Amino acid sequence: MTLLRTVAILRGFTPARTVELAERAWAIGMDLVEVPVQGEAGWAALEAVAASARDRTFGAGTILSSTDASRAIGCGASVVISPSVHPDVIATALTAGAVPLPGVMTPTDVANAARHGVEICKLFPANLVGPGWLEAMRGPFPDIGFVAVGGISAANLDDYLDAGAVGVAFGGSIERFLDSPQAEDVVAAAHARVSRGTPTGPAAVSS
Repeated sequence: MTLLRTVAILRGFTPARTVELAERAWAIGMDLVEVPVQGEAGWAALEAVAASARDRTFGAGTILSSTDASRAIGCGASVVISPSVHPDVIATALTAGAVPLPGVMTPTDVANAARHGVEICKLFPANLVGPGWLEAMRGPFPDIGFVAVGGISAANLDDYLDAGAVGVAFGGSIERFLDSPQAEDVVAAAHARVSRGTPTGPAAVSS
């Protein structure tokens, strides 16, 4: 099972810096390291993380085509993340045994993703719609999980988890978060909160 309770998004760093941050994220127990792959610099960072992963979970972000999905899976990514719903990307991931994590923002997006076999979606950008969006989705989509992405920090992650998110992702705040002496405790508390809460949809996906 692939858990997505806490995600570290490592965008725009050099390969060496990406690996350094990935190691720190894994060391404090974060479930997933995501490396967005815009441009060859992003692919180089993903390959560097893959070389250092040693069975630790990582995924590729900003995947917009089945070709890139196949490339990411070939690098060892077990989660394929997109900012929007791309049926060809979802199909490629599922066929390969990887977890697709498409971005959604409307009920139509969620329904489209679910129709193509998705179990967990990425609410993006979460800070534009807020935790109330998650509460509203519980009724029509009780079997779909949501990872909140966009504007997440240690100060507000509980709001999203309390509203039913199965996970949260740190993007622009990731360096500051990893520098915090409380980071490991925050991760452990977030994992415990998901376990004892009543999230919308599954808290883990088969992979």
